[in-house]
Amino acid sequence: MFSKSKINEPGANSPETTPTPAVPASASAPAAPAKSDFRASAPKAKPPASVLSSDLHVTGNMKTTGDIQVEGTVEGDIRAHLLTIGESATIKGEVTADDVVINGRIVGRVRGLKVRLTASARVEGDIIHKTIAIESGAHFEGSVQRQDDPLNPGRTAPAPKAAATPAPAPSAATAAAVAKAKG
Repeated sequence: MFSKSKINEPGANSPETTPTPAVPASASAPAAPAKSDFRASAPKAKPPASVLSSDLHVTGNMKTTGDIQVEGTVEGDIRAHLLTIGESATIKGEVTADDVVINGRIVGRVRGLKVRLTASARVEGDIIHKTIAIESGAHFEGSVQRQDDPLNPGRTAPAPKAAATPAPAPSAATAAAVAKAKG
């Protein structure tokens, strides 16, 4: 299986045993197929959601591209792909996810493409969403705002309205000033 290399032995410089140009060429040739084999492999299975158990208390922010299921207490912001808040969970901070399912309590802002408040949900804060579902029995105190891209806080819907609002105001003020000057 393994053989001793003759490269380091004395007298290995003879033309019969020095195929040094062939060694780098053969070493580089298998390297390319190895990379392509890696790329051609089947995609990995999606890992299961990270679960924060009911006896866990987390202070600080969390960020993942995967899924999180919270059953305990979190004091901080959470960013995830799918975020499930369990019935016994309490979150104090901003929650941002593609999909948010709230069964427990959140004190803070909720941002999500799909936000779902179940019958056991308790939310104190604003919800910014693309689509929302609120089941009968859910408690919610705050405002609800629909946005096409709720995951990016820099882009808000009222910004275009604010730009359009000042235009009529100066014309009304100008008309009042003209009326005073004539009058």
